[in-house]
Amino acid sequence: MLEDTDALLLLHAAGGAVAPRRALLDAHATPAAALAAGPRAWRRQGLDADQRRALRHPDGAALARSRAWLQAPRRHLVGWHDPDYPALLRRTASPPLALFVAGDPAVLWHPAVAVVGSRSPSAGGRDNAGDFARALAAAGLAVTSGLATGIDTAAHEGALAAGGLTVAVLGTGPDVPYPRANAGLHARIAAAGAVVSEHAPGTRARPEHFPSRNRILAGLALGTLVIEAAQRSGALITARLAADAGREVFAVPGSIHNPLARGCHRLIRDGAGLVESAQEVVAAIAPVAAALADALRSRLATPTSPATTTAGSVPGVLREDPDSQRLWQALGHDPTGMDRLVSRTGLTAAELSSMLLHMELEGRVVVEHGRYSRKG
Repeated sequence: MLEDTDALLLLHAAGGAVAPRRALLDAHATPAAALAAGPRAWRRQGLDADQRRALRHPDGAALARSRAWLQAPRRHLVGWHDPDYPALLRRTASPPLALFVAGDPAVLWHPAVAVVGSRSPSAGGRDNAGDFARALAAAGLAVTSGLATGIDTAAHEGALAAGGLTVAVLGTGPDVPYPRANAGLHARIAAAGAVVSEHAPGTRARPEHFPSRNRILAGLALGTLVIEAAQRSGALITARLAADAGREVFAVPGSIHNPLARGCHRLIRDGAGLVESAQEVVAAIAPVAAALADALRSRLATPTSPATTTAGSVPGVLREDPDSQRLWQALGHDPTGMDRLVSRTGLTAAELSSMLLHMELEGRVVVEHGRYSRKG
């Protein structure tokens, strides 16, 4: 039987409609079992003739390229079947079958705001993107964007300058910075946060990939903030997808004489929140982030009720919750990375991310450059 990673790579490479392949994974315990089930089971779950043919006769070169990419440090493939698959993205209308991640996949569970806008912003718009991103990162939110020129670049740079977390969602393979001028920024984000793509390594830029990647950008975030956008722009697509997913949408108003403000004004007329500072975004997102933390902890069967604590225990969690106690003991006053916390506790990154998010929201833990420490 094929290893699960190889099986998932083959299912991913089959292309075509994603929903039948998700259904196939849902119907079997592992990707390898789904692949081993054979053509009759594939057909029963809705895979078409082209997809079934691709599974029977895979592209060996493409498979080898993806395997080689995954062998390097901090390279991951997170599939639909995986408990580490981002919870928020799972709740969207068309979640991808799998994500190629360069960096730390646990960052994808962190509460985030997508900051998007024009590729050719005004000087003021670029400054606003950087200022908002810095303030959002300083408030403990991750900043997601698309690595494009203009607003996206300013948002990523702002979050990194604040020592915060940032996620770049690509319309190319995870190893293909686009535009090429952002290759250095791509590397910095992979080192300090995460670069994410639904496309296999080596995939070049294609126009149809970018509207599609916007659904992932919107789906990973609790809300989307549009800084500057013309009447017809990818940023408005992202905002619409965010609204369709039930997420918050915010827009920064501008001069009536600035054509790049018209998209924001349209969003505001359609019900987006008019914001003039990052603090307004944080205030709107905070209760949603708290609800996400509770939902994640419930999914992981981790109690959140306050209780009497003993010395060295986590304030506000049950003494009977050994996982939280283990995490608290693993944390120190020196910043500690997720990999080290996984090693110290024996818990998964998803479990730790949920607990750390809850502790951060309650003011017990701080995060800087993707590293966690006790507060105070």
